[in-house]
Amino acid sequence: MSDTRIGALLIRLRTARGWTQQRVADEYNALEGRAAKTGKEIGRYEREARIPVPYTRKYLAQVFGVDTAALDRAVAVSKSFRGEGDSFSGSSKERPALPAVPSRLGAGAVSADALTSADFARFIAQRNADEFVVEQLEADVARFARAYVSHPLLELYVEIKRLRDGAFELLRGRQHPRQTADLYVAASRLCGLSAHVCLDLGDYDSAATHARTARACAEAAGHEGLLAWVRAVESLIAYWTGRYEQAARLAQAGRHHRARGSIGARLASLEARALAVAGDRVGAVAALADAEHFREAMADHDEVPGIFAFPAAKQFAYAGTSHLALGRREHVQQAIASANTAIRLYRSAEDDDQSVGDLFAAHVDLARSHLLLGDLDGTEAMLGFVLESPPERMSASIVRRLTALSRELSGPQYGGAVQAAHLSERLQYMAALAASLSPTASKAWAVPPAHPSEPPT
Repeated sequence: MSDTRIGALLIRLRTARGWTQQRVADEYNALEGRAAKTGKEIGRYEREARIPVPYTRKYLAQVFGVDTAALDRAVAVSKSFRGEGDSFSGSSKERPALPAVPSRLGAGAVSADALTSADFARFIAQRNADEFVVEQLEADVARFARAYVSHPLLELYVEIKRLRDGAFELLRGRQHPRQTADLYVAASRLCGLSAHVCLDLGDYDSAATHARTARACAEAAGHEGLLAWVRAVESLIAYWTGRYEQAARLAQAGRHHRARGSIGARLASLEARALAVAGDRVGAVAALADAEHFREAMADHDEVPGIFAFPAAKQFAYAGTSHLALGRREHVQQAIASANTAIRLYRSAEDDDQSVGDLFAAHVDLARSHLLLGDLDGTEAMLGFVLESPPERMSASIVRRLTALSRELSGPQYGGAVQAAHLSERLQYMAALAASLSPTASKAWAVPPAHPSEPPT
């Protein structure tokens, strides 16, 4: 085994156990205490598109139950073939490994300490990004992508911006072509995260700017999956600015990219929701069926978790909104079933995978469904979760949904019923309070409905 290259050794160790690349990533993540590795990254190591750094080799050795020195020797063989020399002899070229961060410690000091180490690694590389810096950047992106789903977005915005600006600066330097491609992918994801922050704050112009840059970076990297995902973000922007036909077209355009994972289900769900609001019942129903087909046929895991994935719970939430927009009684009943399923799936997921925004949306959809069925008691019961939640957790889209539902409850069809009027006032107060806490509140409220059938939920 003394002349075995690292890629061949990793393949031999994995196949001897009958494991997939994703299984290796799962075992690695369990040991490290973070969901940072994916099956695709393990594949890169096996193809030697990337050489695992000492920190990574330590955990890979534990995964396979071998001595770290065996992996170090294999790396040295690979680097000798590439003319890069010895990477583990303790020479001045070796990069320091970051310490493992305990997954159960939530103290801010621990997170800040890890960020300090990551910053120092970037300082060592300066404008010449090495494999370690790229790998650390990808791990940071994966961490923020998952945290974004369940944490207040303003807690993450500063760090997302810092990482994004760091990726831009690295790309202005000199790297090996494969590292440049990886940096473009990371920059695209960070711009995508920035776009989502702006979306949730109601700053749609800024969201569109970040999305365009994300698409440019994805194109530079030649990453089909990211190009499809960015189209989904652009579809969201069009939807929340009232351009429903364009939102559907953008989602359709995204489906032309050859992408793995759940992106097909995401794009079809976005198309269905936009078509439903635009009044195209046949197209919306067909797109919902496509989304279910993509989900059933999905064979690969998403490369990055959190906001870059499209879990089944989110798909049910979108389906609920789509059925509700279609309006017929049978669709309202289906909206109730879909929203209830979304809530159940999110409640059974791990805390970090419970999307607060989707839980809000599903409850508001349930409330309006009961309202359309003439059940004011059911409407009030479903709104309890939203009205009792911290207003600072509500995005611009939820503010708009609450405002529209408040207007509907105060309409003449309810004849000034005391219960409806009281609910309307509570919703209006909550929406105003949530909007006042947003730094872009005026933008979130100022966008008028661009279509008479814009959904109030």
